[in-house]
Amino acid sequence: MTADVKTSYTLFDHLLELRTRLLHAVLGILVVFCCLMPFAQDIYQYLALPLLDTMPVGTQMIATDVASPFFAPFKLTIVLATFIAMPYILFQIWGFIAPGLYKSEKKLIAPLMFGSTFLFYGGIAFAYFIVFPVVFAFFNSVAPEGVTIATDISSYLDFVLKLFFAFGAAFEIPVVIILLCWTGVTDPKSLRTKRPYVIVCAFIIGMLLTPPDIISQTMLAIPMLILFEVGVFIASLYHKPDEEMSE
Repeated sequence: MTADVKTSYTLFDHLLELRTRLLHAVLGILVVFCCLMPFAQDIYQYLALPLLDTMPVGTQMIATDVASPFFAPFKLTIVLATFIAMPYILFQIWGFIAPGLYKSEKKLIAPLMFGSTFLFYGGIAFAYFIVFPVVFAFFNSVAPEGVTIATDISSYLDFVLKLFFAFGAAFEIPVVIILLCWTGVTDPKSLRTKRPYVIVCAFIIGMLLTPPDIISQTMLAIPMLILFEVGVFIASLYHKPDEEMSE
């Protein structure tokens, strides 16, 4: 009976701790959001630059919905606030799971958690500065003659957010590979032998996660392949062969 009460109390403590950590994470997002909200229109204008710079002279973006001029920048600001607050969110997650980890686990998971954040940022930056100018220039150049380009602001936001998440997730490949090797699911040698299959999968994923054009698909697949090689190399530095582990 006593053991049951103790177990229930321990579980309740964990739930309270989880609730506190989640509230702190949400509060962090709200603080960043409140700071960014006065600049919502400027933020959207900056996001639209890659498209505006490649649109024909005399064309502009439009809003087909009455509330779009407000809700599109509002939605963007919420997403941006979440991205900016991500290190603080990860800190709260780390504070919750760290007490239950071994010392060796902490040495690996802590760098991976915060490293994955910067990789995600890197994927977003790559999409904005490298991919967007090329993709939008291509789309605008192939528009049929007589067709006026006037992109809806809400459709544009959904499009770029999809690409942001696609490239951000793709840039997490080194973290995934290191975790797979660390948990024993696979090993660097086995991954190297599967390189031809990885190349095919990278282009398939690029096709599924990006718009139906070969340019954006290729520009996602190539970084994925490079990051795969980086992940395998880093994993090989920490992976111990079975013979060494048995000793």
